[in-house]
Amino acid sequence: MDTTFAELGLNEHILEGVRALGFQSPTPVQAQAIPQVLAGRDVIASAQTGTGKTAAFALPVLQVIEPYSRDARAKAGVASRLQASADEEGVGDDVPPNPNGPEVIADDVAGGPSVSANVDGDGGVSQPKRRARRRHHKAKADAAAEKGTATGERGKGVSHAVTPSDGAPGQASSAPAPAKRKRSRRRRGGGKASGQERKAASGDSREANPNARPFGPFALVVTPTRELAQQIEDVVSVVCSHTGQKAVVVMGGAKFDRQIRELEAGCDLLVATPGRLIDLMEHDHVSLDDVKVFVLDEADRMLDMGFWPSVRRIVAALPRERQTLLFSATIPPSIKGTVDAMLRDPVQIEIARIGETADTVEEHLCPVTQGQKTQLLETLLRTGGAAGEAPERVLVFCRTKHRVDDLDSYLKAAGVKVDVMHADRPQKARERALERFRDGKVQVLVATDVMSRGIDVSGIDAVVNYDVPMDPEDYVHRIGRTGRAGAAGHAYTFVAPDEISPLREIEYFTHKLIPVWDQPGFDYDSSRIVPNPGRSTTKPKRTMFSGSRSRGRGISAGRYGRHY
Repeated sequence: MDTTFAELGLNEHILEGVRALGFQSPTPVQAQAIPQVLAGRDVIASAQTGTGKTAAFALPVLQVIEPYSRDARAKAGVASRLQASADEEGVGDDVPPNPNGPEVIADDVAGGPSVSANVDGDGGVSQPKRRARRRHHKAKADAAAEKGTATGERGKGVSHAVTPSDGAPGQASSAPAPAKRKRSRRRRGGGKASGQERKAASGDSREANPNARPFGPFALVVTPTRELAQQIEDVVSVVCSHTGQKAVVVMGGAKFDRQIRELEAGCDLLVATPGRLIDLMEHDHVSLDDVKVFVLDEADRMLDMGFWPSVRRIVAALPRERQTLLFSATIPPSIKGTVDAMLRDPVQIEIARIGETADTVEEHLCPVTQGQKTQLLETLLRTGGAAGEAPERVLVFCRTKHRVDDLDSYLKAAGVKVDVMHADRPQKARERALERFRDGKVQVLVATDVMSRGIDVSGIDAVVNYDVPMDPEDYVHRIGRTGRAGAAGHAYTFVAPDEISPLREIEYFTHKLIPVWDQPGFDYDSSRIVPNPGRSTTKPKRTMFSGSRSRGRGISAGRYGRHY
């Protein structure tokens, strides 16, 4: 009997969101990860693309931070479905107290009379300040008003005393002037001290003014690309509509001011790309002091795209006492040391062997010359290739942005409905292209490897590797866009004579040969190279005797050993 989401420990609010998403039963990575996250354990999960990693961390994380969300709103006097359901059903009454529990976070985050008003020293109500910088200048102005203009006119010998509380004019106030707080130099992007240490050292402004800044975020999800951030938002927003929580997405390519306004209103879960999050942190528009759960999505892609230094800065700004989750398709050895330092006694979940492709994807190797690739692709789109019928949705990957644009022009001239996605296109254009592809308005979407992990579209019939990827992991992610959720899919790899070497690296990585497939009726150029069907999938070891010194020792010539 299959496991259900209810058996994993998810509460009714989350289960309502699961039903709204249309999930029937948990995938293997969800079945293993969700109970561990709910138990408070750190997790390292490695699984293939298309196995439901997003829901595997989004569902339990929203449940873990639900008590903090509810208590923050209750203290702030904000009506929400979270608080209403807690009052009616008693949800959260049986949550065991802990040092970082709801009681502490409620006092830290949302203490005070109201989220919409500040109480001044005379008992009056003033409007809330929008930003930390504006609050700072306002505080200076108030201090100057209490002292009067004596300081400003000291050189003229004129002194204006502050009017005392009894209203007698001209009497100097006996109350001492408030001590001027020394302005500390702000750390940029997170130094060696954690968020909790900085708060303890400088004094939390919320102790004196509970409304100094909005509550949250209580959970932070960092992901490398905008498309992945939007993919996470699609799942989280549906669940939040049933739990009463609020999720905010900040990423490059979107309006900075709008994201600032959303953060000022408070949020429970923050989804961010590294670059935009660092910008917001440097300008004091977001604080990570309240983060209880940190999720690092696609860590291997973070490394490939050069985001790992930014990840270190973000981690340094987080509280030391937190739960950390790392979800990725692969865990490169080069980041294993940093990952081990980030997590505490993590549970390791590996659904599939690293480099293994999905069983639902039928792979085909198409030897062809560079000059015939466009003709072969056009024939494949018309005939359907190995599937035998014309595909409705085809995803084509190229190595460079220029190749994407050139192929786009060729296919449009051939009458094919096509759109493109690459990093040089504006964010709105990329969103529009993905939406058109999802709705079936275009048959072909041409993209680069940067987009390979952010495209989550169901019903993709085929993936075409127009260029052989240089990184074997990119091959796994490319073909993982088809054959998702148990559906069958086809993956075609066009290999030219100058691409045999990266092809062999892919076969070494996946430990299997890609079977050769020829398009019936296509007139192939005689200069194409068909790989030997008896080739090995075990990568030969390099030897120090390779090269000219190896003559007569039974080792092939070549400075770096045998070439395949």
